[in-house]
Amino acid sequence: MKKKLVATVVATMMMIGTLAGCGSAATSETAGADNAGSAAKETLVVGTNAAFPPFEYVGDDGNPDGFDIALIKAIGEKIGMEVQVQDMEFDSLVSSIGNKIDVAIAGMTVTEERKNTVDFSDSYYSAVQAVIVPKGSSIATADDLKNAKIGVQLGTTGEFIADEIEGADVSAYNKAVDAVNDLNNGRVDCVIVDKNPASVFGAQFSDKVDVLEGSQFGFEQENYAIALPKGNTELADKINNALKELKSDGTYDELVSKYIGE
Repeated sequence: MKKKLVATVVATMMMIGTLAGCGSAATSETAGADNAGSAAKETLVVGTNAAFPPFEYVGDDGNPDGFDIALIKAIGEKIGMEVQVQDMEFDSLVSSIGNKIDVAIAGMTVTEERKNTVDFSDSYYSAVQAVIVPKGSSIATADDLKNAKIGVQLGTTGEFIADEIEGADVSAYNKAVDAVNDLNNGRVDCVIVDKNPASVFGAQFSDKVDVLEGSQFGFEQENYAIALPKGNTELADKINNALKELKSDGTYDELVSKYIGE
C-alpha cells in the first residue's frame, strides 16, 4: 500500500508540475503578445514649460494645454507615436533632451547657443519680444531700458536680450507671470517677454500695464522650433514631414486660430 501511495503521489506531483509548466509557458506567451501590442505605438516624451500662454499653460483639467501642446500631439498622431507631456522649468529643457525627455516644445527660439547642444526642427512660428511696462511709464525706446530694472523668464530670449542692455539690473524668474507680478508690485521697471504671452498678460492686467511693440526697441524677429536630440536625423525628418503635412492639410491654421487667434 505504501509503495502504491508513493507512486500515486509522485505521479500526481509530476502531473501538477507538467500542468504548471504549460501554464507558465502560456502566460509567458500571452504576456509577450500583450507587450508587443503595447509596444506597437512608441511613446514620445515631450518637455514643456506650461507657463507661457497661449503656447503652453495649465488647462482646466490640470494638464498642459496650448498651441504647442496641441501641435506636438498632432505631430504624434502623424508619426504614430503616443505623446507624453512633462511640465518642467524652461531653463532645464535643453539639458534634459536625450535624458529625461525626447524633445522639447515651449515657444523656444532657435539660437546658435542652443544649437551647440540640440538640433531643431523646421520653424513652426515666428515671434518677436515685447516690453510690458506699468501704465504711465516713461519707457518707450531702447535707451530707456538702460540702467532699468528688467524682469525676464529664466533661460529665454528675453533674458539674453536684457543681459546685453547697458547697466540693466536683470531679475530672472522661473515663470514669466512671476516677473509680471513683480512689475505690478513695483519691484521691476519692465518685463521683456515674447509678444504673444505679453498680450495675454496685458489683457489679464489691463488696468495696470501696457504692452509695447518690440519694434520700438529694435528687437528682431525670432523663430520657434522643436528642440531635438543632437544628430537624430530620423526623428527630425519624421517631425519635419509631419509639420509640412499639418500645414498643408489645414490643421496648423486651425490650431493657430483656436489658440493664438490669428
